[in-house]
Amino acid sequence: MSAVAIIPARGGSKRIPDKNIKIFAGKPIIAYSIQTALASGLFDRVIVSTDSLQIAEIAKNYGAEVPFLRPTELADDFTATVPVLIHALRSIGASSQLPSYFCCIYATAPFLQEGYLEQGLALLKSKKASTTFSVTEFEYPVFRALQVESSGRVKMKWPEYEYSRSNDLEILYHDAGQFYWGDTLKFIKEQKLFSDRSYPIILPSYQTIDIDTSQDWDFAERLFQLDQNHR
Repeated sequence: MSAVAIIPARGGSKRIPDKNIKIFAGKPIIAYSIQTALASGLFDRVIVSTDSLQIAEIAKNYGAEVPFLRPTELADDFTATVPVLIHALRSIGASSQLPSYFCCIYATAPFLQEGYLEQGLALLKSKKASTTFSVTEFEYPVFRALQVESSGRVKMKWPEYEYSRSNDLEILYHDAGQFYWGDTLKFIKEQKLFSDRSYPIILPSYQTIDIDTSQDWDFAERLFQLDQNHR
């Protein structure tokens, strides 16, 4: 059994400039993903897929490999994760044997913990799954969602749940945006991160901050520092 971590980290982020290498609680945010992957002991290689020489240099300084640079056509604002992973796996396979498993770890996941990575791999193997990935519970029941109409009036998206108690509504989850484990051969064949053979690793919401704006960044950094101080 072999496993490779692949950390996608393109340059040129617009909403948060240089997001993948911006200093977060004292070091480039990508460093947390690299160091957690290395510390887990699960991977034969930890590889960063990037188009940026600057990101590549920083990644190497923290112990990752950058055996190739990602082509520009896979490094724009519209590039999805799947083709980036396919490119990385094919690049790995061109020079060595493909790993049995891979784990896509996002570069902006400072709350990532080794234990969840271990759970993801164990579940992938025990279920013979295509993928396992991190999810977390919606903070508020989505069935109570409101819509704002073109007139400016508000209405319930699902009015049949207007008088339902929150405790009576089904718990739903969303992608936590930390990691995806995959069976390499199944993934190359299906080219999907989510299928009917996918299983979740459920994370607590306080460890799954989505960092898309400068306000998100500041909040996540404060929460991270509080967590570190508590530990």
